[in-house]
Amino acid sequence: MLTALLAVALQAAPPVAPPAPPKPSDALPADWRAVPDDELLVLTLAGDRRVYIRLAARYTPVHVANIRKLAAARWWDGETVYRVQDNYVVQWGDATEKKPLPAEVIAQPPAEYDWPRYDAVTRLARTDPYSTAAGHSADGWPLATNGTVAWIPHCYGMVGVARDLAPSTGSGGDLYAVIGHGPRHLDRNIAIVGRVLEGIEHLSTLPRGTEGGLGLYKDASLYVPIVSVRLASELPAAERPRFEYRAADNPRFAAWVKARENREPPFFELPAGGADICNAMPPVRRTPSRDGGS
Repeated sequence: MLTALLAVALQAAPPVAPPAPPKPSDALPADWRAVPDDELLVLTLAGDRRVYIRLAARYTPVHVANIRKLAAARWWDGETVYRVQDNYVVQWGDATEKKPLPAEVIAQPPAEYDWPRYDAVTRLARTDPYSTAAGHSADGWPLATNGTVAWIPHCYGMVGVARDLAPSTGSGGDLYAVIGHGPRHLDRNIAIVGRVLEGIEHLSTLPRGTEGGLGLYKDASLYVPIVSVRLASELPAAERPRFEYRAADNPRFAAWVKARENREPPFFELPAGGADICNAMPPVRRTPSRDGGS
């Protein structure tokens, strides 16, 4: 009787669908590369809200060196987020602009707004109004060029250095993150020093400021306290967050770019045949744990 019931149950069970075959754009495990600990900045806001930022050390070395020194000096601890402009940026640092910088920080770094070598390993199918070509570096950064110089574009989640009017270049003490549609008109006018990998919601959902049309908070009581800013390399090894970027120097990433430019049916009936670089941001993820979790 038991055998008969088991046979009936097996017959009634729906067939298990075979796993979907891998797509040409699917990443292999080896395509994921670790973000170095000294390139990962952890911004902790009040309420244990954490924002993880990868620093673009290769492209803006002097500004990033300043940021590392500011973090080591605990310069941001106790400072605030004081500007939140809708569809634009969130800015943090010293709202008074009077706090002395640590002696080893360069107050006016070189204008690291672009650099002479365009080292992208992919190329988008179409240009945009701000560049003659765009693509991705092997180590996971979006890039644009005018054929002479190259730069990291202002896309959602990018982190830049706030500055005054030229010749100011910004020390790195005041930073901003893009929380709106990519303000590409800022490209090559401000140093981009990083990208938010996780926690952008802790910035993008903050109440908007209203002062001066720039999103500054009118009342200091609205400022969002910064608890700490640390490099992951400063944290105990067991407490360090681990992130990976998807390397672009392989045919699978090239296929991923084409898939971003040509979204597939059934939802997309008319593939665009191209994509803005800000809609083809290199994927990032938490490093999976050995037991399969994240």
